[in-house]
Amino acid sequence: MSIDAVLSSCKSAMSKAIEHLESGLLKIRTGKASPAMLDSVMVSYYGTPTPIQQVASVNTPDARTLSVQPWEKQLIPDIEKAIIQSNLGLNPQNDGEMIRINVPPLTEERRKEMVKLAKAEGEHAKVSLRNTRREANEAVKKLQKEGLAEDLAKDAEAEIQQIIDGFTKKVDELCAIKEKEILKV
Repeated sequence: MSIDAVLSSCKSAMSKAIEHLESGLLKIRTGKASPAMLDSVMVSYYGTPTPIQQVASVNTPDARTLSVQPWEKQLIPDIEKAIIQSNLGLNPQNDGEMIRINVPPLTEERRKEMVKLAKAEGEHAKVSLRNTRREANEAVKKLQKEGLAEDLAKDAEAEIQQIIDGFTKKVDELCAIKEKEILKV
């Protein structure tokens, strides 16, 4: 393994941590409706738990409403039941053709909880970044034992630190943007 390979795998792992953070932040509810809010809902489809996106289309006709149009009409009661059981605090309304969900505005207390959740997601991402840095630094030390010059090892460790600094800044930016979205009334 070379220094370039270590740096490349380090960047790759950190990029995955950012992607995971972005997907985690999408699931945190802001004041407006988003199809991603229902990503965690599993519908019983002929006895098999299936993600809601695989049995229905989820859309946002306006900022406060979600509409769920199932592929098969007989799934409407199962989808309704799955949404209620998901503990998202949503109240689905079945009109026989589709399910409409009015997304209630967030209370101040609930907004603060959502901000805490967003910050926790950001902290998990930072822990992942630090673990990746540690693994990369260990790989550099291993290369040093195998004959890599000490100054090259120090340069590599400094470059790894620069990489993590950039990714940490990105995590902070993503969390700040999400916090603004949540607190916006």
